[in-house]
Amino acid sequence: MVPRVRLPPEIQLAQRLAGNEQVTRDRAVRKLRKYIVARTQQAAGGFTHDELLKVWKGLFYCMWMQDKPLLQEELGRTISQLIHAFQTTEAQHLFLQTFWQTMNREWTGIDRLRLDKFFMLMRMVLNESLKALKTQGWEERHMEQLLALLTTEILHPDSEAPNGVKSHFIEIFLEELAKVGADELTADQNFKFIEPFCRIAAQTKDSLVLHNITRGIFETIVEQAPFAIEDLMNEMGAEDMSEGDEDLGEPDEKPPRGSLQGAEADVGEEQAGDDEDSAGTVLQFDYEAVANRLFEVASHQDTPSPNRKRLYKVIRKLQDLAEGIFPEEDIPENAYRKLQEGRRGRKTRKRLPKCRRQSKTGRGGQEDLHADLSSGSRRTRPGLTTDPTAPQEQPGGCGRRGARKRRRRPLAGARAKVVLQTGLSPQHRVWEGTHSEVCPPARPAHHPASPEARAQAHQAQGIQP
Repeated sequence: MVPRVRLPPEIQLAQRLAGNEQVTRDRAVRKLRKYIVARTQQAAGGFTHDELLKVWKGLFYCMWMQDKPLLQEELGRTISQLIHAFQTTEAQHLFLQTFWQTMNREWTGIDRLRLDKFFMLMRMVLNESLKALKTQGWEERHMEQLLALLTTEILHPDSEAPNGVKSHFIEIFLEELAKVGADELTADQNFKFIEPFCRIAAQTKDSLVLHNITRGIFETIVEQAPFAIEDLMNEMGAEDMSEGDEDLGEPDEKPPRGSLQGAEADVGEEQAGDDEDSAGTVLQFDYEAVANRLFEVASHQDTPSPNRKRLYKVIRKLQDLAEGIFPEEDIPENAYRKLQEGRRGRKTRKRLPKCRRQSKTGRGGQEDLHADLSSGSRRTRPGLTTDPTAPQEQPGGCGRRGARKRRRRPLAGARAKVVLQTGLSPQHRVWEGTHSEVCPPARPAHHPASPEARAQAHQAQGIQP
């Protein structure tokens, strides 16, 4: 009987991480953390590149098998925090490198229903990598190593990163950097973080990467400039207040919470908390330094023409910010309210029916609503004159052209007498009524019954009585 071959511990953990049962996967994650801590503490220990690739393949399918958003978030946080189990910076960077290589390799096989949780995993891993850099005191050497790793695996044109990975990384980079180090990083340190993006934006021949870097990095800096200046002014004001308190002496006790001053203080704290949650802390930048660096790389001879044009537009905005000119100034509150009221008024007029918006005038040019309602007349169409003597088109109904008015034939009792005038042929009759018109030839008329009319008819025909 052939003895069973014992698999390496990395492969065993990877198989359990990709198991069908959630209990098995959770146990494998806990054992993996202990195994990483135990192995990295050894003097000759440490992981190789291939071993970490096997580990990350198991972690990838562990995330693949996880359902329910809250459990996915918890698992993503647990996986991303494995970076802190490594004892050395080189091991941490190797762990990050194998993660991004795994994402690049497996990205095309992810279906659209699982994209969100892997987007979240990428965000959490980037956040924890920046936190690891923060625990090391933002040392310049470690910062350069991390940026070189991210540039090589994701941003560089020769990297195997798909467009989805590149676009998402560029989109979340400044957000996660602001969450981790906005309170500690200086403008010079922030400039070092975005310096690789300047080089890639000038060198890349991919229009999508150029657009994402311009929109996600540089234009985001321009849009956040008012908030960054506001935060800087608040910090300077807080320092001045603290110096003033030290000079005057701080009060021993705070006002009681039930008093008026205590209530005002509580309201102020709540408003400050709401402001922090809504706006958030943004990164500080030296806009002139960023503009100069972009101009240096964009004016290079090897820079493609589309890249140069796009970067020059950003450079102008940054130069304006360096001079204190904002690209878009805020609308004053009063003007904004008037603008909103005007828009609401236009929307209300559009919703009203046409009969309410148009003024109905009478014969004398004055409104005569009661007469209009009593007569049952239809609403007038725009463009018709109100002058009763002027010829108007007779409306035929709502939403159609006016039909021609049919001539009403006079009733039998209201017919006027036919008078045959001298000099006219007997075929022409004249109606004496409200409307006088010459009727077309008709049947021969019978002689009137009255003697006077008969005498006139005979006289017209030349007949002697």
